[in-house]
Amino acid sequence: MLHLAAKAPRLRPPLMSNVRRQIPMRALVIPPAAQRDDNAIQMLSAWIAEQGMHCTVNVGMWHAAGRNEPRAWGILLADVARHIGNAIQEERGLPAAETTDAIAASMVGELESPTSKATGHFSPGHS
Repeated sequence: MLHLAAKAPRLRPPLMSNVRRQIPMRALVIPPAAQRDDNAIQMLSAWIAEQGMHCTVNVGMWHAAGRNEPRAWGILLADVARHIGNAIQEERGLPAAETTDAIAASMVGELESPTSKATGHFSPGHS
């Protein structure tokens, strides 16, 4: 008859024992045009995490190119609003202009009377 010895106690915890189980993040896809274009530049990323918004922004690129940075960001955000309007129209049939107008009104209201503080700091990130 074969007898097995009891397992020896672990001398150290298993790797990653103090890290919570990873749940896959729900990241959006990179647009095909950005994947094809070697000169593509990511300008904005926004996440809802830990009950708040967390963003990375590519601040300084337009300034370095001699452009008015605040105006350029306004154009980018307006373009994003139009893309959202188009997506909602395609998905639900609501006219894109109605969505875009509602987004613009909501943005003005939020800028004038914020529902929460924007906190954090600027980190230059990758070089």
